Amino acid sequence: MNERVENHPILGKAKHGKELTIYFNGNPISAYEGEPIAASLAAAGIKVFRYTSKNKEPRGIFCAIGQCTDCVMTVNGVPNVRTCVTLVKPGMRIETQKGLGKWKKKV
Repeated sequence: MNERVENHPILGKAKHGKELTIYFNGNPISAYEGEPIAASLAAAGIKVFRYTSKNKEPRGIFCAIGQCTDCVMTVNGVPNVRTCVTLVKPGMRIETQKGLGKWKKKV
């Protein structure tokens, strides 16, 4: 797939920084500094970001401007992060969220 969001309606024109690695469900994927997490995942062909709590239905990018909750995921152990407006950082750990999400206990 490898297409990138070039002009986001809220975040504006893409400012692609250096290439970096983030982790989706433990697997490394390529991302660019300054792009939304959702854009990195979409470019890697990932469409399902979470599953609803009641019916366990898949959800992904819907509004892409941070108004809905379809793109929420667990990021670095924090649930309910809106990935369409959260920018990637090196080494981020992003996980598919099931239901309402749970905070990870610090070890």
